[in-house]
Amino acid sequence: MQLSPNSLAFVALGNEYCAAIENASQSDPQAFIAEMVRLLPRIYITASDLKPAPSLDEEPPYIDSYLDEYHYESLRSAIEGMLGQDDVYLEVFEEDMKYSDTPIRASISEGLCDIFQVLYNFVSSVRDAAESQINDALIAVSEDFASFWSQKVVNLMRPLNHIRYNSDEDDDMF
Repeated sequence: MQLSPNSLAFVALGNEYCAAIENASQSDPQAFIAEMVRLLPRIYITASDLKPAPSLDEEPPYIDSYLDEYHYESLRSAIEGMLGQDDVYLEVFEEDMKYSDTPIRASISEGLCDIFQVLYNFVSSVRDAAESQINDALIAVSEDFASFWSQKVVNLMRPLNHIRYNSDEDDDMF
């Protein structure tokens, strides 16, 4: 079984995204936001086009967790510090929103790190793995994309796009 060009592109994009998040604390805020605005749509399109072969295992494919809470939190807090007040945005696609009269606040840094966690675990699981194991990881990440993190990607694009293209000239960040 040979991996498709799209599957290989997804692995590469996942690796590139993880590197960008891990290097966020050394990045210029403007450059970091621009990189996220560039990467997230590509990840979304590539993930939505994943078509792994059916698994040969009887058990449903699963990706082990490689990311510990300390690493997640240190990255989240570095991004939150970089974004400052721009880290918080109003979210309209939260399940709780339909029961609330007040807007739901969401965090860009938390959303980016939630996606990082998925992609970090995926990239870690496929590193040096056999093609059948990579295929199973692609099945698992594709199912997780459909049920969880696809909505996170599109939710994050709105505030990141706003920061990138509509922030005031006198913003503290820029």
